[in-house]
Amino acid sequence: MISIYLIGIVILAYLFGSIPSAVWFGEAFYGVDVREYGSGNAGATNTFRVLGKRAGSIVMFVDIFKGWTATNLPYLLDSTVVGIPSSVQFVNFQLALGVIAVLGHLFPIFAGFRGGKGVATLFGMVIAIHPEAALCCVSVFLLTLIITHYVSLSSILAGFTFPFSIAFIFHTSVPAVLLYGIAICALILVTHQKNIERLLKGHESKIYLFRKKKM
Repeated sequence: MISIYLIGIVILAYLFGSIPSAVWFGEAFYGVDVREYGSGNAGATNTFRVLGKRAGSIVMFVDIFKGWTATNLPYLLDSTVVGIPSSVQFVNFQLALGVIAVLGHLFPIFAGFRGGKGVATLFGMVIAIHPEAALCCVSVFLLTLIITHYVSLSSILAGFTFPFSIAFIFHTSVPAVLLYGIAICALILVTHQKNIERLLKGHESKIYLFRKKKM
């Protein structure tokens, strides 16, 4: 029975991650598949770029929430299986399920396995695992976005903030969390290769939070 519960939780985490909020929201309210425009990704950043602030904000919230939800699924299992909350064993289960949700976002079964870059879903994981570090990440993200107007650069720097903060500010005692932080950096670099190329060439799109984009 335990193995059945574990398998069920793993599948549930993947299904949560597979919810293609950008695709469904764009098609339902705008008649647009965001993957056919902009960067071609089914994520919050491209939704901001293609459909605007309101749609992008809603998609970002949903993507964060599904990462947070999947990461907290171990609370549904008996402590004899996953350990007590905050224990190393419990956190390891959280990390595993969160990663599965991110994979679901990258390769969603509900959208032909064409997903987004996983940054918002990763952030939902960070909130569930370490809320204090998440606050550091969102601070860096917002500050960078306000100064540069580049969502991609803001995401990259926020991602690198997580392992730095847990290692040097909060001094985490769970090795898997630090490894996860390093993995976040690697994943963000891989999924943002085209963005980095456009940034270096000065061709990356900008998003203006508090004023209209200059023509």
